[in-house]
Amino acid sequence: MFPKNNGHFESLSCQACRDGRQLDFKLRMAFQPIFDLSQKTMFAYEALARGPEGQGAGWVLEQVTKEHLYQFDQVARVTAIETAAKLKMETKLSINFLPNAVYKPETCIRATLEAAETFQFPTENLIFEVSEGEEPISIAHLVGILKEYRSQGFLSAIDDFGAGYSGLKLLTRLTPDIVKFDRDLISDIHLNPKKQKIMRHMISLARDLNILSVAEGIELPEERDWLLEAGIALQQGYLFARPALEKLETVETIISNMQ
Repeated sequence: MFPKNNGHFESLSCQACRDGRQLDFKLRMAFQPIFDLSQKTMFAYEALARGPEGQGAGWVLEQVTKEHLYQFDQVARVTAIETAAKLKMETKLSINFLPNAVYKPETCIRATLEAAETFQFPTENLIFEVSEGEEPISIAHLVGILKEYRSQGFLSAIDDFGAGYSGLKLLTRLTPDIVKFDRDLISDIHLNPKKQKIMRHMISLARDLNILSVAEGIELPEERDWLLEAGIALQQGYLFARPALEKLETVETIISNMQ
């Protein structure tokens, strides 16, 4: 999902956190809703990086070298918060972060806190999600980041759960607030008894640990309905809405798209 840092984060200095250097291109944000089917309300919007002309995430990541990894991570956070505030977002905002770009959590969070204060976005509405497919420098490092974020009042989410490096090992060290089940587990689940058995056990595990479950990558009504019956009301995917550039899709639009 993101370019790897390969352990070079230690070479970054605290001055790099403070000097405000920008990327070589303008970063914009698209937002994709996470919809609560049980309440028919918006739970959150996930911020997704886009290029200056709306180019997709692939184009954006091609521009980011390991030397600019920290800057990209910081600019993405600030841009997401600023854009969400301008759009008067009242729900939670989910921001992807790069554990390999965070060398000292309490220092690297300063720009995020300053942006939230500047643009008057409530910090309690921030979710920071890390992809399980993004290999961290170490589980201990990632746990340290999530602990610091929790102390700041942020929620944490593990994205692509069931598809990558951390998985159950991370759950033994720190319980996130949210797990987002990977698309590979979700695709055609209504037709796959093996996936159904796995998902029922994972949903039960999350419930026992008091973790919210989100199903992502929903494209078919049958996937939506099976997962809702299985206990996942929070869902995200093209069935509800595609990412919208600097725009927040409404509940009414989502309900219309599902019909």
